[in-house]
Amino acid sequence: MKAVFLIFLVLLTSFCSFEQNQEQVYSSKENGALHFTINNRSVLSYQYEEYESPAGIDPVYNRSGFIHPLKTLSGHTLTQIQPADHYHHYGVWNPWTRVEFEQDTLDFWNLDYKQGTVRFAGFKKEFQNGFSALHEHVVLKDGKNKVALNEIQTVSLHSLSDDQYAVDFKMEYACAGESPFKILEYRYAGFSIRPTEAWRAVNSEIISSEESVRDSIDGTRGKWCLIQGSFGEEYGAVLLMSNPDNFNHPEPLRVWPSSNHEGRIMVNFSPTKNRDWLLEPGNTYVLKYRIVVSDEKMTDQEANELWNNYIEIE
Repeated sequence: MKAVFLIFLVLLTSFCSFEQNQEQVYSSKENGALHFTINNRSVLSYQYEEYESPAGIDPVYNRSGFIHPLKTLSGHTLTQIQPADHYHHYGVWNPWTRVEFEQDTLDFWNLDYKQGTVRFAGFKKEFQNGFSALHEHVVLKDGKNKVALNEIQTVSLHSLSDDQYAVDFKMEYACAGESPFKILEYRYAGFSIRPTEAWRAVNSEIISSEESVRDSIDGTRGKWCLIQGSFGEEYGAVLLMSNPDNFNHPEPLRVWPSSNHEGRIMVNFSPTKNRDWLLEPGNTYVLKYRIVVSDEKMTDQEANELWNNYIEIE
């Protein structure tokens, strides 16, 4: 009888521990954004209402459907939006730059061209540690305001340790009508991050699964890309990982060289950097990524281990 009681106690303790793990991520809504916390520490916000451009700046830069801020568990902000050098950069976001649609070539990235944009169109599902949202890729050129591509973006957060957490992204693309959406080869497009203004070439580094020097990465392929830097005496790191099932994996990377933009950083996985991608009506196309955020500096070995853990889970 005593042995049975002990087994019951172990099972109960394990269950309680599982419940605590499940309940450490929470969400709430405020000021047009869905905010997430881990153990009562703010880590991520998803902007679902349109965020206005700065005063005096063309409202064409208004945007919704992006992640900002993305924070370390210790509270350092890793992203920025609407920087003065590129008002169309929005934290973590994923527009396409050159698209052939209905006998026209359109740009959904460079908002100042007024050809296209991406906008939040409603939540499909909300859950304790994430959400699914509909993003519409909209043609603005000639006043069309026509939806060309629908995207269901699912985001979920997972605590990994006291100083690390993961954010999983799944983008499901489907043509909105009977016209194909052909993403044309271009040097940047897709899943992107504009890191904090606090990081420049002198206090940060970027490495990939294949390259150990920032200025050697642009145009190469990578399974993962690590961006990290200092905040005074403290540190922060964000590891971007591409899923092996993604189109054109290992994906080409776009990384600003250290000599560009006064050492500021912009990075994206750009699957159409070296080839076109045709999305046809009636089909669904999926891209998946994971971001790991850390308070500590990572090594390439740690990044490899995290990527291997990611693909094992998948």
